[in-house]
Amino acid sequence: MLLANFRSVMLTSRVAIFTLLTTCMLHAEEVVNVYSARHYDTDDTIYDEFTAKTGIKVNLISASSDALIERLQREGKRSPADIFITVDAGRLFQAEQKDIFQPISSPTLNKQIPANLRHPDGLWFGLTKRARIILRSKTRTKKGDITSYEDLADPKWKRKVLIRSSSNVYNQSLVGSIIEAQGKNGAEAWCKGVVANMARPPQGGDRDQIKGVAAGEGDVAVANSYYFARMLSGTAEEREAAAKVEVVFPNQDNRGTHVNLSGVGVVKGAPNKANAVKFIEFLASDRAQEVFAKGNNEYPIAPSAQTIPVLKQFGDFKEDKVNAAKFGNNNTEAIRMMDRAGWR
Repeated sequence: MLLANFRSVMLTSRVAIFTLLTTCMLHAEEVVNVYSARHYDTDDTIYDEFTAKTGIKVNLISASSDALIERLQREGKRSPADIFITVDAGRLFQAEQKDIFQPISSPTLNKQIPANLRHPDGLWFGLTKRARIILRSKTRTKKGDITSYEDLADPKWKRKVLIRSSSNVYNQSLVGSIIEAQGKNGAEAWCKGVVANMARPPQGGDRDQIKGVAAGEGDVAVANSYYFARMLSGTAEEREAAAKVEVVFPNQDNRGTHVNLSGVGVVKGAPNKANAVKFIEFLASDRAQEVFAKGNNEYPIAPSAQTIPVLKQFGDFKEDKVNAAKFGNNNTEAIRMMDRAGWR
């Protein structure tokens, strides 16, 4: 009798434990763990919308690209990260070289994201894009005086070019695109020509180059489109400087203007891979693209997404269609040739 009662109690306990475990599994919170080098409030809006639509909670860790790459390496296989978001093809290449990403295949992403703005093997996908434009002085230059990146190396612009340091990844990617267009010899000659034409040693960020043109320190500057867009609605000083320059989209008669991107990939060993793919597909939707791009005055990646008004006023432009992975691959060579050219 005691034995029978004992067996009955044990059976009841096992059923209770199984029921509890099953209930926990059924009600376990769905999550996606995101490591992001983007820091915009509008991104949080998109993450909240993703959760509302899918029920998947977004756990976000924000830091610089370098800090996050170092963290992912340190964590290794134990990393809880599902997603890594960063800016510039050069940094995406760094993550790729450190074996941080895993390839994914998604018809949705292939449809929404043009081939030149995603990795050929599906390691990462573009989220937003920015154009590397030239800003010319409205008073000291005329329309048509400068039309290409190659013109920046023309001796006619001696002591008139303002551009930031060679350590800046945006310039490294630009040189990477020049390598694709002109070959190594042509790109190195271009770097030397740009250095010879610098109005002053490189200093400051992109907005400082534009302010330099406005102040008469040089006649043309190189900057990302979103920095100029920010200045148009920035401080009184920035608005005043922006009013003195005009946008030039380089190389419209041939390969098109160099564009770079912010991008996202699924981390190798992601514990929530299916959720990670859903997350990226959501970020590629027109709605998310428009909000993402608005957060930093960037262009959406998806062709069917709307461009914000401040960028529309710059006009349409032809973009260079070389795959962004190419200037990532060329990053090391670009840095070496910039050093050889004396580009500080």
